[in-house]
Amino acid sequence: MPEHGLKAMSLSRVENPCFLLFLFVFQAIFILILYRGGPSNVFRGFLDSRPILDYSKTHDVYTNLSLFTQAPNEEAMPYCSVQSPIFVGPLTITFKLLPSERMIIKKNPFVQSGGLYRPPHCLARYKSAILVAYRNQEKYLHHLLYYIHPFLQRQQLSYSIYLIQQVGNGTFNRAKLLNVGVREALKDEDWDCLVLHDVDLVPENDYNLYVCDEYYPKHMASAMDKFQYTLPYKSFFGGVSALTPEHYMKMNGFPNTYWGSGGENDDIATRIQLAGMKIVRTSPHLGRYKVMDYNAETETQEPWRRSASRHDTRKTWKDDGMNSLEFKLLSRTKHPLYTNITVDIGLICLQHKILLRNDILEEKLSQTCQQWSHDPGKNAFVHT
Repeated sequence: MPEHGLKAMSLSRVENPCFLLFLFVFQAIFILILYRGGPSNVFRGFLDSRPILDYSKTHDVYTNLSLFTQAPNEEAMPYCSVQSPIFVGPLTITFKLLPSERMIIKKNPFVQSGGLYRPPHCLARYKSAILVAYRNQEKYLHHLLYYIHPFLQRQQLSYSIYLIQQVGNGTFNRAKLLNVGVREALKDEDWDCLVLHDVDLVPENDYNLYVCDEYYPKHMASAMDKFQYTLPYKSFFGGVSALTPEHYMKMNGFPNTYWGSGGENDDIATRIQLAGMKIVRTSPHLGRYKVMDYNAETETQEPWRRSASRHDTRKTWKDDGMNSLEFKLLSRTKHPLYTNITVDIGLICLQHKILLRNDILEEKLSQTCQQWSHDPGKNAFVHT
């Protein structure tokens, strides 16, 4: 075909309104992707779109971790690669043998006092605080620490693990403990992400990135073996979740008034919506978790059981949360594998003081609360 004929065809295509419209739409979509998520979110999208990985072929969580060695010149360290070079996908998780603290310390030589880790070979691109509400669950804790430290190191994150321990023998309050953890953790570092982690859950895939979504709170435990790797119900937000400090404060944190029921999960899902956000989830083939189950454990709560709630979140969420948090910090200790924060968060009667509006009942409950005090020697509340 003559050259002038090719030029004529090219000009006619450019002048075609349909072609111009297609070109405009394509460019707009491409710019929107970059604007909304940036390169990191686009990369994470590629991870989420990966084909389902073969969980019949798993790898040890410590595989190739020894390749991360101390850089000779810390001042000239490069930034970590966008994708970790040692990702393997599905991990071998078993709870048959209980690892000792000494073993875990030995296998994680770069973890510093307080459970702080920075990659020895590169500058981390992301900083995450791992917050665990805890009480009397030592077996769970050892298993979690054995797996979670190398899991996070594989992702080349800068991180620290915080254990927020409720003192005494009163009813457990997971959500309030996590509020305490957020407040204390933010005193140490301007964290990019707050990962709220149940002590009895272990991730099964190292592609499950412990980083936050830029725009919305992220539910990470989207597929637990306890529920045949499906959600127990649509609005479920329990197990493991990731929020930026901005997300957390925008929704006024978690409620302080749920004691032992597990009903805080529905409250949290509702306040996310009321704060003008939505829940995003890690895709099920990546957000897989194994749940530990020790029947002899003193804590036998089911934090994912959906129970009837007496709370009206629409009326309470702006007044019940980070802005109403009260607690007594009893100790803050740096252990080799985590930072332990022991707190007195009060008794369940404080919940009724908020919920009940009858002056007589409030007065009686207040007097009942004042008859109890914390005995550090017994690590329990005693009647005075």
